Amino acid sequence: MSEPSLYERLGGVFAIAAVIDHFSDAVVQNAIVGQASENPELREWHTNQLGRLPGLKFMRTLWVCNVAGGPFTFTATKPGSTTLGLEEAHRELHITPEEFDEVAAELGRSLDHFEVPAREKDEVLAAFAAHKGEVTEGSMASA
Repeated sequence: MSEPSLYERLGGVFAIAAVIDHFSDAVVQNAIVGQASENPELREWHTNQLGRLPGLKFMRTLWVCNVAGGPFTFTATKPGSTTLGLEEAHRELHITPEEFDEVAAELGRSLDHFEVPAREKDEVLAAFAAHKGEVTEGSMASA
């Protein structure tokens, strides 16, 4: 018998959506990457683009379900040179490696909030970290 997928071990779409909902709201409030961010693009998004947050929560949920082996497929809204197109979706935000790390830390705190076991938490964070170069590409180009 094969081992359950990460998607199954996380509890499926509803459990993943709960974590993403909590995480997304926490990012908006985060002093480093949210509404008070020193990054003007992140500050603008988290202040004046919150009408898009429900869609972003949906896309983030699809992404986690997809990378965790679930029955959903994430498709980039702005296709790029990589499979997931994350570089294009984040390019204009000029996210620095340090800001990326803070978002990852916020994701870790949300996983902890829902008492996700260490193994599954590590796997989710590793999947997130695997795309750091793509997400921070916009800050590297403007440096």
